[in-house]
Amino acid sequence: MASAQKTGDRNLFFDRLLLNGGWARNVRLTVSSGVIATIESNAAAQPDEERHGCGLPGMPNLHSHAFQRGMAGLAERRGPSGDSFWTWREVMYRFLDRMTPDDVRAIASLAYLEMLEGGFTRVGEFHYLHHDRGGQAYADPAEMSRAIVDAAATSGIGLTLLPVLYSYAGFGAQSPQPAQMRFIMDIDRYARLIDAADAASRDLPDAIVGVAPHSLRAVSPEQLDALGGIGANRPVHIHIAEQVKEVDDCLAWSGQRPVEWLLNHAAVDDRWCLVHATHMTPAETAALAGTGAVAGLCPITEANLGDGLFPAEAFLAAGGRYGVGSDSNVLIDASEELRLLEYGQRLMRRGRNMLAGGEGRSTGADIYAASVDGGAAALGVTGGLAVGAAADIVSLDLGHPSLAGKRDDELLDAYIFAAGRSALDGVWRRGEQVVSRGRHKDRAAIVAGYVATLERLTA
Repeated sequence: MASAQKTGDRNLFFDRLLLNGGWARNVRLTVSSGVIATIESNAAAQPDEERHGCGLPGMPNLHSHAFQRGMAGLAERRGPSGDSFWTWREVMYRFLDRMTPDDVRAIASLAYLEMLEGGFTRVGEFHYLHHDRGGQAYADPAEMSRAIVDAAATSGIGLTLLPVLYSYAGFGAQSPQPAQMRFIMDIDRYARLIDAADAASRDLPDAIVGVAPHSLRAVSPEQLDALGGIGANRPVHIHIAEQVKEVDDCLAWSGQRPVEWLLNHAAVDDRWCLVHATHMTPAETAALAGTGAVAGLCPITEANLGDGLFPAEAFLAAGGRYGVGSDSNVLIDASEELRLLEYGQRLMRRGRNMLAGGEGRSTGADIYAASVDGGAAALGVTGGLAVGAAADIVSLDLGHPSLAGKRDDELLDAYIFAAGRSALDGVWRRGEQVVSRGRHKDRAAIVAGYVATLERLTA
């Protein structure tokens, strides 16, 4: 018998659904105000219910710079000397120099559409483009943040907005470069920005505003201390130890490596997300795992920039948590982030099934569950599909050839390592379907706005 349903509630029925406790059959979800109100397994579908074959919890995307979606493909030309993150950054500075809030809105809308089509249902937007093209502050400190909020509303994706504090060009409070002036602010202006971002996102369902010191090279120790008051009870995200040069510069400045310095000088706990954390010693790796903080891994971007590979095996052995993000948005695909995460470890360790939790366990199921859990924790929300969580769901097309004959965890292995995003069918955000047959409901309008913006910016 169907459960009682209040006016305004809606039911979704899945033949199989991956709940937080594992796979369930013939599952009816009752969604009320965007949140899962009840879960009934082994139910009988009613004739008027939406019925779907296989559902998974939506994947959180814990680290994005949405505006960089517009420069995808523009930094793949070899320079006169060794290319690296630092030469890529110069291309990025030139690209963003002309962007207006309307441009950011159009580009972010396309990025968020692609995230939804690619299996992500919530994004952590690490947003540091704050000022106008001359580096002057807007009258509204959250002018650019409002563009991000508008893009989230247009696409329907969940948003954890992470306004970035960026004050310096290098360790030891080095003076900013001219190309960085659109980012730069002091701690007092940053506090006003956080208040303005709260106001700007107030009407966006389940939006969260966190704090984000850009990196140890871009903030001072005094500013990091001051963020403790501004960021009380908020998610805290920071780039760290992404590049070998960053580690060397931190050692020259402080005598300590970046993760080592941070753990010795800040109260890092489970509200924190350390993005990349690629270059750590075994001692740093174990210490970071012990804090409960989430490692924010971005395998596609880290590969694109030549960053290196995260020490995942040791981190997991120490009880560490991780999630994934699309970072530079050069390619947006949740399954590809997970596949490349595992494949990177295989190449480094010359083995297989490196991130599975033990003998006989499914690699796909374990990395999917870990990334949902860690990503949600980093973004300040309840992860997975359970009563009280947002009804953020993706469905697989069981007619896809790569999923033929697969059951339960085998579906996750086949989705991640064989089918990829071509197996994604529907996406629900707070119980409302925003993607059907793999396409966002507003794709045509959003793509048209993006194309017009890029043609102008690259003319």
